[in-house]
Amino acid sequence: MRYIKLRDLEVSRIGLGAMGMSQGYTGSGTDDAESIRTVHRALELGVTLIDTAEIYGPYTNEEMLGRALKGRRDKVVLATKFGLVSHGGEGAWNLDSSPANIRTAVEGSLKRLGTDHIDLYYQHRVDPNTPIEETAGAVGELIAEGKVRAFGLSEAGPDTIRRAHAVQPVTAVQSEYSLFTRGIEERVLPVLRELNIGLVPFSPLGRGMLTGTVRSTDQFDENDFRRDNPRFTGENFRRNLALADEVKALADEVGARPGQVALAWLLAQGDNIAPIPGTKRVARVEENAAADAVTLTAEQLDKLSSLPPAAGDTHTEAQARMLER
Repeated sequence: MRYIKLRDLEVSRIGLGAMGMSQGYTGSGTDDAESIRTVHRALELGVTLIDTAEIYGPYTNEEMLGRALKGRRDKVVLATKFGLVSHGGEGAWNLDSSPANIRTAVEGSLKRLGTDHIDLYYQHRVDPNTPIEETAGAVGELIAEGKVRAFGLSEAGPDTIRRAHAVQPVTAVQSEYSLFTRGIEERVLPVLRELNIGLVPFSPLGRGMLTGTVRSTDQFDENDFRRDNPRFTGENFRRNLALADEVKALADEVGARPGQVALAWLLAQGDNIAPIPGTKRVARVEENAAADAVTLTAEQLDKLSSLPPAAGDTHTEAQARMLER
């Protein structure tokens, strides 16, 4: 595994997203033992960047990672997120990035994760009711106290990134970015490059479709959020399967798995990009980590870049209202 810098934070080029171990996908939360084995195998393979959030569960994902990382904390660049749980009474899935809420959130995350510091602390979604300068300042205080090492933003737009960075340097921005989802390229990526801010793409495998293993929504259980995701419904799903087949055809030429080719394309987009493909299975984390060794030619990269965009929005209308672009 090779390593890169997200600003001053050194991480593995390929990280591990932990959300699906606890929520969102078919089988989530049903086998913590396998999830913990997956975390341990990732560490053996040189993966250091592991990503979670207090909202995942809520709370259960951080608790599971706390158990998985016991005795292994020094091998991990641990990232978690605040701002989608309002601890003042409104509860989960309510935006709150006020300084008081951040104070409550960080103490809970530290306890659940079994650590005295968080390496990368992200605002999960921009809170329109709290000036970003106040949020950045609050995280800056936590950095000064040693409870947090670095500040991150998730799904933030260019203006928010600039304003936050002026108060507290932003180490990384986490956004959905993949062959299927390229909306950040026009406005967000140039700002990150200008300010030397790293990019951490989530859902880099198109929520599973770019692996070539998703062929029917009948594969999803009733709790799988993809059941009502626009990209997985009707004609959109059929069009996106055809795109995934094109990625598979190129992967066959390369002698790699489709998901590995999708990750290799992402890694070729910059020197400070660290995707966090999510999985709860040992075999899949082995496959994802091996993508670090896949090299694509300029012609192959151009072919992938020229694929048409995926059909359908990547979020439901309610989810999309929490995003900045």
